[in-house]
Amino acid sequence: MEVILYSALAIAIIALLILIIYLVILLVNTKKTMDQVLETLGRINHQVKDVAADANQVVDRSKGLVDDLTQKSSQLDGLILGAKGIGDTVEDFNKSLQQLSNIISKHSKEDQEKAAQAVKWGASIFEYWNRRKTNSN
Repeated sequence: MEVILYSALAIAIIALLILIIYLVILLVNTKKTMDQVLETLGRINHQVKDVAADANQVVDRSKGLVDDLTQKSSQLDGLILGAKGIGDTVEDFNKSLQQLSNIISKHSKEDQEKAAQAVKWGASIFEYWNRRKTNSN
């Protein structure tokens, strides 16, 4: 019975040693895997920092572009207001020319009527004078 007991103890110790060897192999492989994960995380962290820096540059450039567009938009507003003012001035000038044309046309008609009356009176006076001249002869 002692032999069985020593045999069982020897089998248990061998099994325990095999278990310990596999556990050590598992821990070594786990350490290698963890080192690789740590290295990968380091690279990812570096890449994220690079991407963040690039993103910050893009945001800064975008802000500059927005400021530039805002400034140019303000300048265009002034230009558009100036063009509107010129358009209003031209419209007022056209109205003034139309009024002046209407006034000239009205006075021209009045003057034509006066000239026609003057010609009639002149013709009448001339005819009267000719008659008097012929009657006196």
